[in-house]
Amino acid sequence: MLNASLAELSAALAAKKISSVELTRSLLDRIAALNPRLNAFITVDPERSLAQARAADERIARGEATPLTGIPVAHKDIWCASGWRTTCGSRMLENFVAPYDAHVIERFDAAGAVNLGKCNMDEFAMGSSNETSYFGPVRNPWNTEYVPGGSSGGSAAAVAARLAPAATGTDTGGSIRQPAALCGVSGLKPTYGLVSRYGMIAFASSLDQGGPFARSAEDLALLLNVMTGFDARDSTSLERAPEDYTRSLSNPLAGLRIGLPRQYFGEGLADDVRAAVEAALEELRKQGASTVDIDLPNCGLSVPAYYVIAPAEASSNLSRFDGVRYGYRAPEYADLDDMYCKTRAQGFGAEVKRRILIGTYVLSHGYYDAYYLQAQRVRRLIAEDFKAAFKQCDVIVGPTTPTVAFKLGEKASDPVQMYLNDIYTIAANLAGLPAMSIPCGFGANGLPVGLHLVGNYFDEARMLNVAHRYQLATDWHKRMPQGIE
Repeated sequence: MLNASLAELSAALAAKKISSVELTRSLLDRIAALNPRLNAFITVDPERSLAQARAADERIARGEATPLTGIPVAHKDIWCASGWRTTCGSRMLENFVAPYDAHVIERFDAAGAVNLGKCNMDEFAMGSSNETSYFGPVRNPWNTEYVPGGSSGGSAAAVAARLAPAATGTDTGGSIRQPAALCGVSGLKPTYGLVSRYGMIAFASSLDQGGPFARSAEDLALLLNVMTGFDARDSTSLERAPEDYTRSLSNPLAGLRIGLPRQYFGEGLADDVRAAVEAALEELRKQGASTVDIDLPNCGLSVPAYYVIAPAEASSNLSRFDGVRYGYRAPEYADLDDMYCKTRAQGFGAEVKRRILIGTYVLSHGYYDAYYLQAQRVRRLIAEDFKAAFKQCDVIVGPTTPTVAFKLGEKASDPVQMYLNDIYTIAANLAGLPAMSIPCGFGANGLPVGLHLVGNYFDEARMLNVAHRYQLATDWHKRMPQGIE
C-alpha cells in the first residue's frame, strides 16, 4: 500500500481489505526504521495514534466514514495538537505540550483521520533548507547528503519517503511549495484566509497559510476539502461557502491560457530545471492549453520586500517567548531583565535571532517609513502585477525553485543565497494568491524538479485540475526514492 493514493486507501478501508490499525502500525514501523536516517519526525506517539486508528475502524464499521476516516496524516510541528508535544523546531518550545487543538487538527479529527506524528521543520518556520531546526536537519530521501527544502521539510520528506500518505505544512514565503519541489511530491498553499491560522504558531501573520502535502493533485484536493473552512477564532479567516475541490479535476484543458512570466525564465534558472519545466509545458500544450508571455515587473522586488515584512511581523510575534509563562527559561539569571535576555539568547537559534533583530530594526523610530512602509507599497505593486497578468491568462506556470536541492551546509553561512531559493514563490504570499508545486522531472544528481502553478484568488480547483491532468499523462509523482522500499 506504499504507493496507494488517498482515494485507494479510503476504498481499501471501506472494503475491509485493511484496517486503520494495520495501516497506522505499518507506517509507524516504517518511521521507526527510516526516521533515524531522515529525521523527518520530531515526535511520534504510537499509543495515541493507534487509539485514533481503533476509533476510526469503529466509525467505518458503523458506516459513518468520510473519505479520510482511518487515514494517517502527519502534521508539521507548528500546529498545536492537544496532548502532543509541539516544538516549532525550537529549543524555546522543546518541552511544550499543547493544551488545545488547532482548527486544522480539529477538522482532521472530525473527519476521522489519524494523527501519525509531528514533523520536523525549520525553527519557527524560518529557513529554506530545514537546517535551522533545534532537533537537527531533515535529510532529502532522494539523497541524504542534500536538503529537503524548508521550512516544512519534515512533512515533504515524510511523504516522499512513504512514511505518511499525506501531511500538513505551512507556507509563509514558499515553505510548502519549495520542499515539495525538492522532495518530488505535491504541495499546495491556498488563498490567504481559506485555512484558519488558529493554533498555528505564528511567524509572519499576514503571510502564513496552512496547506497540504501529498503525492498527487487528487490527494491534495481531498485534503483541502477537510482543511478549509471558516473559523471565528481567526480574524483573517474567510467566511465562504464550502467547496468540493475534487469537482473539476478531470475537466479537459482545451482553451486554458497559461501565463509564462518572463522574469521566471531568465538569469539564475538552472538549465536542468528549465528543461524539465519546458517539457511539462509542452505536455500541457498537447492537452489543448495555450501559453502566453506575461510580465510581472515588480517580482524582482519580492525577496527584499518579504525580508522586511516577514521579520517585522516575526519580531512582534516572537516577543511572547520570554521565559515567563511557558517554554524555555534560562536556568540562571540575576533579575527579570537578565532572565529575558538570557532566555531569548539561549532559546532561539541563530536564524531566528537574525530575523528578530532585522524586524525590530525596520520597525524602530526613523526606519519604519524608510523600510517597512516602502516594503508594504512594493507588496501592493506586486499584487497589482498579478491582477494585470490574470487578465491575459487563467493560471501562471513556471519553476518552483531556481535549482534542484543543494547539499546540506552548502548555503548555511550565506543567508542571502539561502533567501534567493524562494525567489519564485514569495510573490504569491505577498499577494495572498493560491499556488502549488508538483513534480515534473529530475535534474542534476537525480534530484526532483518542481513545476510551480499560481492561480487567481479562490481558483484552487482550476490549479488542481491543471495539475491532475498533467499527472494523468505523466508518472513523475509516482516515482519513489531508491533504498526506502
